[in-house]
Amino acid sequence: MSRSIAQAFAHNFLGSAPSWYKQTIILFLILNPILLFTVGPFVTGWVLILEFIFTLAMALKCYPLQPGGLLALEAILLGMSSPHAVFTEAINNIEVIFLLMFMVAGIYFMKDLLLYVFTKILIRVKSKIVISLLFSLVAAFLSAFLDALTVTAVLISVSVGFYTIYHKVASGKKVHHEHDHGSDISIHEFHRGDLDQFRAFLRSLMMHGAVGTALGGVCTLVGEPQNLLIAKVAGWEFADFFIRMAPVTMPVLFAGLVTVYLLEITGWFGYGAKLPEQVREILQDVDKTHDLERTNRQKASLIVQGTVAMLLVLGLAFHVAEVGMIGLTIIVSQTASNGVIDEHQIGRSFEEGLPFTALLVVFFAIVSVIHEQHLFDPVSHFVLSMDVSVQPGMFFIANGLLSMISDNVFVATVYINEVKAALDAGEITREHFNLLAVAINTGTNLPSVATPNGQAAFLFLLTSALAPLIRLSYGRMVIMALPYTVVLGVMGFLGVTYWL
Repeated sequence: MSRSIAQAFAHNFLGSAPSWYKQTIILFLILNPILLFTVGPFVTGWVLILEFIFTLAMALKCYPLQPGGLLALEAILLGMSSPHAVFTEAINNIEVIFLLMFMVAGIYFMKDLLLYVFTKILIRVKSKIVISLLFSLVAAFLSAFLDALTVTAVLISVSVGFYTIYHKVASGKKVHHEHDHGSDISIHEFHRGDLDQFRAFLRSLMMHGAVGTALGGVCTLVGEPQNLLIAKVAGWEFADFFIRMAPVTMPVLFAGLVTVYLLEITGWFGYGAKLPEQVREILQDVDKTHDLERTNRQKASLIVQGTVAMLLVLGLAFHVAEVGMIGLTIIVSQTASNGVIDEHQIGRSFEEGLPFTALLVVFFAIVSVIHEQHLFDPVSHFVLSMDVSVQPGMFFIANGLLSMISDNVFVATVYINEVKAALDAGEITREHFNLLAVAINTGTNLPSVATPNGQAAFLFLLTSALAPLIRLSYGRMVIMALPYTVVLGVMGFLGVTYWL
């Protein structure tokens, strides 16, 4: 009996994560107290950082909130930080927490409008090059003002919807019939070639769109969570942030769009597949049916969403309120105007943002350990001792490499605080601080497209229901992201080194 209970505890610990992963986390938890009492808090603190980065890098095995949270709790219990220090970090970054809580939930109520826009692009544009450019450009624009996760969620919804429709028809069923689109057993033989090509078409569009969210997300204060965090430390508002980033982000955006064009022309790295004509005809017929069946209430809802979207852009551009408060305004405006008054309906809008909000507070707990133990002082002093002209480039590279394997919000939090500490200590000038802040922001946003670990939107896509349908694996995503990684990384480095 006792053995079965022990097995149940072992099974329940971190749920469905692999046994080796569970054992590794337990080993970390046992090792840390031993290190603290043998080699001291400084070395133990660095080991803790590496352990935490490991949980971020292994996010596909287990969401980092649980294992990372256990490490953070242990650090506090061991006296390497304190509950008060963690609370202070959270309060200092309350704008970022509000952004994730309210803005992501607010954009949830715009999904119908975003679905409508992307659907029309996919249906009406026949050139694969043009449609790829539009997907990337529209995703970039939306991510500059909205949330990259939400934009990616919309792209996923559009693709799953179209895939499901064609899969049913290719199986000899009507659109309204029940169907398992995860199995190809019922696919008619003459449809299999079109289905494979359709999968390749959707894969390339999703990757163009996902990279587009990074291209746009780096440009503005609300594009990514770390942007707002950096802007708050630097004291920049929406327009300030955009203008300071523009010498780097605008050339990078142009280079990213050129990369879209070249990949579609050459067909390299898994791109270039076109939408089969039979598939287009089926999707067009279904879209026409949806347009005819759209009710006046649904049309009114789209008008409200479009109006609120314009007000959102204006509100952010003129900084009429803190970003999180604007997000809350969006929630109230749209739910009141579109009749969403049930708390359970409203509750669903918070499902995407709150897990990451909780993880962000765990980040702050690790950051509090870094501050309390002065772990980054030698690193920051070494980089800041270099020639002033090479420091922005070095910060870009350091942030980029760490963001490829870790979470870019965590990396940005650590580095911007270290640079701010150097400014407060009089070690650097305000002008130089501004340059380093741009390097940190672009470094955490651009090279991080290399892997799903670095970009939340990529990880979201990889773990979505769409990925297995279109045969998008971790390895394939890394290969398809490679040309973008090179272009964005090189252009970003040149930008922070020569164009600022």
